[in-house]
Amino acid sequence: MTLPSTLFNLTGRGHAPASLRNATLLIIDAQEEYRSGILQLPGLTAALAQISELLAKARELGTPIVHIKHLGIADGLLDPRGPRGFHLPEVAPMPGESVVEKRLPNAFSGTELHERLQALGHLDLIVCGFMTHSSVSSTVRACKDYGYRCTVVEAACATRDLPTLDGQVISANDVHRAEIIALADNFAAVVRSASELR
Repeated sequence: MTLPSTLFNLTGRGHAPASLRNATLLIIDAQEEYRSGILQLPGLTAALAQISELLAKARELGTPIVHIKHLGIADGLLDPRGPRGFHLPEVAPMPGESVVEKRLPNAFSGTELHERLQALGHLDLIVCGFMTHSSVSSTVRACKDYGYRCTVVEAACATRDLPTLDGQVISANDVHRAEIIALADNFAAVVRSASELR
């Protein structure tokens, strides 16, 4: 049996993973909701450790960093006025780091993200954050439309269990794995962990 190939391989349009020295680090929705709110993610702690490693390396190298913050529902999910909407302190923005606020999963929709990235001058983006199947996926897919080359750090992303149409549950690990595979097919270079980036 012949193994399937990615669209990147079939079209010859794939790209090598980015370097932190020549890219912008994009951290998506690293917010308290995913630790203590309704949307708690089983893989959060491990992913946060990876994001922290990426941040430390980026700050040491002077890599531009853009934090995406989702403005959710007042008194509800990702509450923009309450603690559930706060940045997680381990990976919170430092002075001088850009913050782009969004209201939809795709961080380009209705925001100034494209303009911020253009001003920073890098076509290569290194992407991490939450949730893999939602805001991370939506934003990475949109990046291709804008001409950016994405590298997704698999271990620096996480998602949650989801209900299936037939009343079952698909585990967060399976949702995450399937989405990473889909992104690697035609939208992003994928590395397993922060340690693979230089």
